[in-house]
Amino acid sequence: MNNILTEIIEKRRADIEKLGPDFGIQLPKKRNRPVHPFLKDRGVILEVKRASPSKGDISPNLDSYQTALSYSKSGAGAVSCLTEQNYFKGSLSDLMNVCLAVDDFESETHSPAPAVLRKDFLLSADEIEISYRAGADAVLLIARILDTETFLEMARAVEKFKMSALIEIRGEDDLDKLKFVMGKVNGKKFVCGVNSRNLSNFKIDLLRPCMMIEKIKSIMGENAKIIFESGVTKCECAKAVGSLGFSGLLLGEAAAKNPSIRKSLVESFMGAKLNRNAEFWKNYAKSVDGIPKIKICGITRIEDAVLANNLGASFLGFIFSSAFPRSVSHDGRLKKLLPGLKILKTKKVAVITEMESEESKTAVQLVKDGAFDVLQFHNIPYEKIPDEILELPHYFAVKSMAEYVSLFERGEMRILLDLHCSGGISDKDLDICENNAACCDTSSMWVAGGINAMNICDVHKKLRCELIDVSSGIENDGEIGIKDEEKMHNLFLLTEGLFRAKL
Repeated sequence: MNNILTEIIEKRRADIEKLGPDFGIQLPKKRNRPVHPFLKDRGVILEVKRASPSKGDISPNLDSYQTALSYSKSGAGAVSCLTEQNYFKGSLSDLMNVCLAVDDFESETHSPAPAVLRKDFLLSADEIEISYRAGADAVLLIARILDTETFLEMARAVEKFKMSALIEIRGEDDLDKLKFVMGKVNGKKFVCGVNSRNLSNFKIDLLRPCMMIEKIKSIMGENAKIIFESGVTKCECAKAVGSLGFSGLLLGEAAAKNPSIRKSLVESFMGAKLNRNAEFWKNYAKSVDGIPKIKICGITRIEDAVLANNLGASFLGFIFSSAFPRSVSHDGRLKKLLPGLKILKTKKVAVITEMESEESKTAVQLVKDGAFDVLQFHNIPYEKIPDEILELPHYFAVKSMAEYVSLFERGEMRILLDLHCSGGISDKDLDICENNAACCDTSSMWVAGGINAMNICDVHKKLRCELIDVSSGIENDGEIGIKDEEKMHNLFLLTEGLFRAKL
C-alpha cells in the first residue's frame, strides 16, 4: 500500500481504538428502516462526497440530506455515502441523513427509494453491524486492504444482516481473495466493482475495469454484476463507460460538485448502447499485460508490414493524407498493400488528419468494412468528428498534455501523445509527459515522436508507457517511408528483453 492509503488506514484504526466502531456517533440500537435491494437493475450510483485525498475539497459545504434527495430525483439507482472523516470529511451522521432523504423521497413520490451504500475503508465485521444499524443497505469491502479471513468474516456479517456488498477488486491478489470468499458464502447479494483509480498513486486508467470483467465472471458467473468506479467527470465519459456494458457506474466528484449535470450524467450512462468502438477497447483490454506494445507507423510497403507483423508489432499505421510523404495515397500504394494486409494478424490503423478529404473517407470506409481495425484521428479536434464515426474503433493523436487531458476526461480510452521534435524526443518532453499526466496514469499512455532504437528504452524507463509508436526512427537513411530491415530487427531485439524484464 502506498503512503496515503497506509495513512488513511492507520488513522482509521487509531480513531476506532479511541472512539469505537461507531466513531462516537449516537446510533439507533436497532435498525429503523427496511433493507433495500442494492442495484437490482442497471443504474448509476451517485456519491455524497465532500473531499478526497487526490482532489482535496470537492464540495466542503455539501448538505448530505439535500444532496441525497437531489440524487434520488435525478434517477440514481443507488446513493453512496462517504463516511471516512479524515480525508473525505464524511461521517455516520451523513449516512443516516442520506437514509432519511431517500426514505422521504419514497414517501413523497411513491417511487422506490434508491439503496444506500456506505463507502468507507471498513476493517472488521463489527463495522458491518454499525453500518446496518445506521441504515445502510450495502457496504463497500475493499479486497486490497483486507486479509482473507477478515474479508470472509465481513462477508458473513453482510449475509447475517441480509445486506449487500460492493466488493472492490483491482488486482490478481484481490481475485484470489474473492474466489476464496465466494466459495464460502452465497454470492447472490454481492456485486463487484473495479476502481479505475489506482490507490497506489491515485491516477486513473479508464480501461482497467474492462481488464477485470472476464476474470470476475470466471468466479462470480456470467451474470455477475460489475460496477465501474471512479474517473468519470463528464457526460461524454459516462456515455463511453455505459457503452462498455457495465451493470453500474459509481460517480463521486462530478455528481457532488456539479448539481446541474447530475441528471445528464445518469442519462448519458443509462442511454448508452454497445458500439464497435466499445467492442474494440473491451477486446484490446484483454491484451494489456504490463509489457509495452510497439506500433510501427508510416508503412508504405507490404514487405515492411509483413516484417513488423512477424516481429510482434501490436499495430501497423498507414497514413491516409496526401499532404504527408508517407501517405498510402501516393503512387497507388494502397492498391498494392490491401491484398497482402488481409492475412496479417497485427491490428491495422488508418491514420487521418482531417475529415473531408477523399483519403479520409476511404479510410473510414475501410474501417467500416473491417479491412482496417481502427482509426487514428491525428490532430483533429474532438468536435469535428461526427457521432457516427466516433462509434467506430478509434483513438486520437495529440501534441499537448492539455489536449490529452481534455480527451481523457471525455472518455477516450487511449490517446497517443505525439512529442515529435526535429532532434528526437527530449528529456524535457519526457518530464512534461510524466509530471503533467495529473489525472491519467502514465502506464496507460501511448507516446510517439522521434523514437528509435537508441532512445526507446529511456522512454520506457521514464514513463512505463503502454505503447510506443515508431516511424522515421527505423527508416533507411534518406528514404522516407522505406523501413530499414536491420533497424527494425534491432528495435525489437533490443526492447524485447528489457520490456519483458519490466524495467
